[in-house]
Amino acid sequence: MSSASNHHRLTPLTALLLTVPPLLWAGNAVVGRLVRALVSPLTLNFVRWVIAFVLLLPLAAWVLRRDSPLWAHWRRYALLGLLGIGLYNAFQYLALQTSTPINVTLVGSSLPLWMLAVGTLCFGARVSRRALGGALLSMLGVLLVLSRGEWQQLLALRLVPGDLYMIAGTIAWAFYSWLLARTHEPVNVRSDWAAFLMAQLVFGVAWSGALAAGEWTFTPAHIDLGWPLVSAMLFIGIGPAVLAYRCWGTGVQRAGPQAASIFMNLTPLFAAVLSAAFLGEAPYWYHGAAFVLIVGGIVVSSRR
Repeated sequence: MSSASNHHRLTPLTALLLTVPPLLWAGNAVVGRLVRALVSPLTLNFVRWVIAFVLLLPLAAWVLRRDSPLWAHWRRYALLGLLGIGLYNAFQYLALQTSTPINVTLVGSSLPLWMLAVGTLCFGARVSRRALGGALLSMLGVLLVLSRGEWQQLLALRLVPGDLYMIAGTIAWAFYSWLLARTHEPVNVRSDWAAFLMAQLVFGVAWSGALAAGEWTFTPAHIDLGWPLVSAMLFIGIGPAVLAYRCWGTGVQRAGPQAASIFMNLTPLFAAVLSAAFLGEAPYWYHGAAFVLIVGGIVVSSRR
């Protein structure tokens, strides 16, 4: 790992920054599942990022100028836009079409282990026993939620095409997070969260638009516009897109990609809480036990 990683610290503010995205992304999964009959998945992903692009224009339009430092680093931003914007959520929305929420969440919760693998194989990162132990401990908490306190339920899981989509999306997100931690762009772009996200969105919207165009060309794509879908699109365009990415990008820079990835395991826990609030599914004892395990994993992995 680079020497810059030695300065990574998990302060209370950083922990808060890394907790907000899982909460919003849990809401994104719930909303994505609710509107799957109203809009095709790749179209939903494209509209989401168009909304985010429009919202960021007043804050970071200067990034699009011809003399912007963005264009000298366009390959990096194109790659970030492909991995974090074009692919990850497209795979997730695709997964929710054919896979059960429990399977999708289980596959997505494997991110810390993919982070360790990608970091070791591709970025020269050292895997400490603490990092591995923290990842396994937090995943144990996730499995407790997904099994509803009965471990036998995990044996009944079967992979379907949606699970494979989610595996691909999780690997894409692992690469995206590691690339975020490598600072090779101009300071005036990196130090401005809106400019940094806009630099990715310029290419991310193009990638997601190309995927949506392919969906309408080769599949029976559909969109049923109405207030339920419009409201859902506004939520995922403002919260899980702009706000979550703003907090995640800053949190990864402060805590480092390995420690940050553990916070992703809060997503299924938040999803359980949101399901209780909006779908009438009451929480159980294992939700509290899982929270202790997940937070314990975060603490163990982030200690020096």
